[in-house]
Amino acid sequence: MTQDAPEGVQAGRGRWAMILACAALAVAAGAGGVYHFSAATPSQMAPATASKRPAHYIAFEPPFVVNFENAGLMRFLQVSVEVITRDEQTAQMLRLHDPRLRNDLLLLFSDLTYEAIASREGKDALRAQALQAVADVIRAEGGQGALVEQLYFTSFVMQ
Repeated sequence: MTQDAPEGVQAGRGRWAMILACAALAVAAGAGGVYHFSAATPSQMAPATASKRPAHYIAFEPPFVVNFENAGLMRFLQVSVEVITRDEQTAQMLRLHDPRLRNDLLLLFSDLTYEAIASREGKDALRAQALQAVADVIRAEGGQGALVEQLYFTSFVMQ
């Protein structure tokens, strides 16, 4: 006849079994996490680890001032423009070709009507056209126009 273990000993064994099971589960979860993150390819991890190059904001100074007619009245537009690039060579090209860029933007701005730019949608469309004009000049001068990321109106006053 075998003797059964006292009740306290059986309860102790149950606790140890639960502790060991939890420890084994924690080790397995940790090993799974290590496998998952070490199995990722560099291209999968690139977005998280890649950092953007510093931004270069180039302002066209002084602000552009053009006039246009609206319903027989002479109207004026004053707009300050800045562009952003993260490429140093493109930033240098923007500074170097400032006269040509200002010329093309002045021609674009002076060909406007009040109705075309009175709404938010009109201003956004004008911003897209101005960005395209800047990219076209950079491309024509041997640069990469696509590296001019965005164009911003930092001041926009119609009178």
